[in-house]
Amino acid sequence: MQYCRINYQIPVLSVFYDGVSDLRPDYRLTRQTLTKLFSFLRDHYDHGWGLELEVLVFVFWLASATSYRVVSRAFDITRSTVHDIVHHVANTIVSKRAQVIHFPDAEELQEVGDGFAHLAGSAAFKNAVGSIDGCQVRIKPPSTDAQCYLNRKLFYSIQLQAVCDHRGKFLDIFVGYPGSVHDSRVLKNSPLFCQQLYPPENFWILGDGRYPCISQPFALITPYREPVTSPTQARFSKHHSKARSITERSFGIMKSRWRSIFFKALEVKPNFAPAVIACCAILHNICLTNGDILEPVEAALVPDDNNDALPHNQDPQGGEQIRQHLAAAVSAPGRDDIINVTALRDHDYIQL
Repeated sequence: MQYCRINYQIPVLSVFYDGVSDLRPDYRLTRQTLTKLFSFLRDHYDHGWGLELEVLVFVFWLASATSYRVVSRAFDITRSTVHDIVHHVANTIVSKRAQVIHFPDAEELQEVGDGFAHLAGSAAFKNAVGSIDGCQVRIKPPSTDAQCYLNRKLFYSIQLQAVCDHRGKFLDIFVGYPGSVHDSRVLKNSPLFCQQLYPPENFWILGDGRYPCISQPFALITPYREPVTSPTQARFSKHHSKARSITERSFGIMKSRWRSIFFKALEVKPNFAPAVIACCAILHNICLTNGDILEPVEAALVPDDNNDALPHNQDPQGGEQIRQHLAAAVSAPGRDDIINVTALRDHDYIQL
């Protein structure tokens, strides 16, 4: 049952229903992507204001990140209705996250590894199957515990931790920790770490110097800390950076699309902000799948380096040994080795 009759003369609706207009200025999505989004959500809409209208209201709000009052005027519906639609659609999209954001299956792992080897410019990275990074998302100061949300760059934020593949598609997201928390602590409290969700045995993911170089509960390989002490270390860190930067680019693309969300303070309550950010990540994957790709603006590519690097030699469990063997493989001409993570965990090695 639909509760309203759509006014097709409203400008933001007329551009959609004319069937030909470019929707990106108002909705930041192509017509094809919006059609896919309708199909993605259709099973959840058998009543209310109608699937198309509710999704259009939500995406318009997401694209402009403006007040509910402004959106209500744009669509000629009440402010309370806009509030209900935004929350309903956001929660529905988040409930279907696993269909869009998920780890590759066994058959896809090799493709992902080959993709990272190509990004790195070295076959030594063929067992890298993900890159992890964090993103600070501005919010308005909450009424309670505001100091916890004040990050090192002195703005209030919550954190998005994401793992992406070689194409910039998100494989895992973890969002909601206050901005003052170090990236390594966010990682260690995430399901990815606590439940050892990914990657599988004998594969690893790449991270920057804010993360520990570890082999347990999974292999996470970071670059050497500056200043490096040898050409081998410098060469490894250079190739590592080429592969790892795909996550920064993925964040940049998402920020460019939803500029109003990521370039100013998010004007929602802190307990709803994680759902909004998760929706942006889910829509990012849907866009990539449908070829709806925006080039990131320069400001969106600036990494969130708000946390201090970890002290050196953090891993007694084998991460350093894995990194040493990878660095040797990168510097060895013609080598195409697969580093056996399990073997490196179970044996002691002489320092290279």
